[in-house]
Amino acid sequence: MTTALPQRPLTGIFWMLVTGLCFIMVTALVKYMGPRLPAAEAAFIRYGLGLVFLIPIIGSLRSTRLSRRQWTLFSLRGFCHAMGVILWFFAMTRIPIAEVTAMNYLAPIYVTIGAALFLGEKLALRRIIAVIMGLAGAAIILRPGFREVSMGHLAMLLAAVVFAGSYLIAKVLADEVRPGVVVGLLSVFVTLGLAPFAIPVWIMPTLQELAILMAVACFATAGHYTMTLAFAAAPLTVTQPITFLQLVWATALGAIAFAEPVDIWVVLGGAVILGSVTFITWREATLKRQITPNANATKV
Repeated sequence: MTTALPQRPLTGIFWMLVTGLCFIMVTALVKYMGPRLPAAEAAFIRYGLGLVFLIPIIGSLRSTRLSRRQWTLFSLRGFCHAMGVILWFFAMTRIPIAEVTAMNYLAPIYVTIGAALFLGEKLALRRIIAVIMGLAGAAIILRPGFREVSMGHLAMLLAAVVFAGSYLIAKVLADEVRPGVVVGLLSVFVTLGLAPFAIPVWIMPTLQELAILMAVACFATAGHYTMTLAFAAAPLTVTQPITFLQLVWATALGAIAFAEPVDIWVVLGGAVILGSVTFITWREATLKRQITPNANATKV
């Protein structure tokens, strides 16, 4: 017999708050670094430096035996995630932090659609309404026809799509391969996937840029670790709403540190998107299944 781990909601909320702070530091550092380095190169350096965190699990990775199909899936996931990371870095240096954060919430909405199209998940009426609300939230943020929709906005829309593709492939692999291997090989394949895009546009990074990207790798790794602690302590239905604070912090950070104007429509649209994601998560918990990722899970 197995005993379920005790639920500790306050502990889960605490670790999710720490997770949010880590990911906000990631966005702040990338924003501070600016657009001098091409997005593909900056992403490649971040993941290349981040490979140091795989040292403790090298033995586990080397001992893993994968089929040709699994290698193909890992390669496809690495390519999807690499594209998402490039687009995220591009958007981060061109549109306000709050908008990047709010639009990142779209990925779980796309996962829900993708699960229905490719994994045979049924879309009940309530989930369809939640998906429509999430897309309506994106429309509130972008307000096409009432404001300029820049390349940065389009990049984030596409980034959420390819991040969702990465997560759906991970769901398939997680049923066949140990979770640590799935996470570790993601870093390897993303680094390899970024290399062909980074090398043609390579410019020599400064020591400051290298230090910033190393800090990005540290905070991103710490964020994923504390997110795991949050999931272990409390269910997604408890931790998911806490991610809204990231949008509040991102809005405040953009205004204080980067003189970005506070756009109430971005906050409202982000709240609508996250509300729909939280509803979908609650429905999945009620039905005792897990398809939709936490909004943080798509971070770089």
